[in-house]
Amino acid sequence: MRVVFVGVGEAFDETLPNTSLWVEAPATAGTTGTADAGRRRTVLLDCGFTAAAALFACPALTEADRATGPEAVWISHFHGDHYFGLPYLLARWHEAGRTAPLAVWGGAGAEGRLPAVVDLAYPSLRAKLTFPLCFAAVRPGEDFSLAGLAARTAVTGHGAPCLALRLETGAGTLYYSGDGAPTEACRELARGCDLVVQEAYGLGAGIAGHGSVAEALEAARTAGAGTLALVHVRRELRREQAGEIRRLVKDSEVRAYLPEPGEIFVVN
Repeated sequence: MRVVFVGVGEAFDETLPNTSLWVEAPATAGTTGTADAGRRRTVLLDCGFTAAAALFACPALTEADRATGPEAVWISHFHGDHYFGLPYLLARWHEAGRTAPLAVWGGAGAEGRLPAVVDLAYPSLRAKLTFPLCFAAVRPGEDFSLAGLAARTAVTGHGAPCLALRLETGAGTLYYSGDGAPTEACRELARGCDLVVQEAYGLGAGIAGHGSVAEALEAARTAGAGTLALVHVRRELRREQAGEIRRLVKDSEVRAYLPEPGEIFVVN
């Protein structure tokens, strides 16, 4: 499993692109036909208004992957810093002549909210796309296949309905929080994951609708996570108190870090 941090920033960080992850891994056993067994599958997790441009400039992605995109896109919730980059993506892949189908997944309302933002940006784009496009919604706790990777979700403690995602691949397991403090269901969803990517907007608990570094460390510890990546950290906090964040990490029982845009995490 190879995870590229396309962006790691919060909504309004002027220096770090919105949090967005590119995931590539072999399919989970039993989710695809025999002919597809072991084939590399690709998924993009979230793409906000500043993440789309970052994807096309990301040096950790091949030129072919940037030009044609992944097999599926996952949208954790309907805030602009998590899905307003979708029209940009579709228009660029259309210009590049993509022909492979694309599935865009999200929570309740995805079939309406996702095409609406595309039509608002480019009213005629969907009618002329060079590739088949579909939108699909999933319920919390429901098992589904995301581009051949076994997936399941749980509701986070965010201000808007947000689904954390667990991906089981043929080469490792990933938990991605989207936004919000980890709930009990999220901790269970993250149990035993090789990589837990958790929103940590604040330093300590108590920020309405958001998680924190302290909560992320405790959730990763109780879940037995292999590695914790702290993302979506409040811009002033990351710039001015990075040393304190690293102290909390050092004093914890968790292997954790602050990824940078373009950084790669690999599970063999």
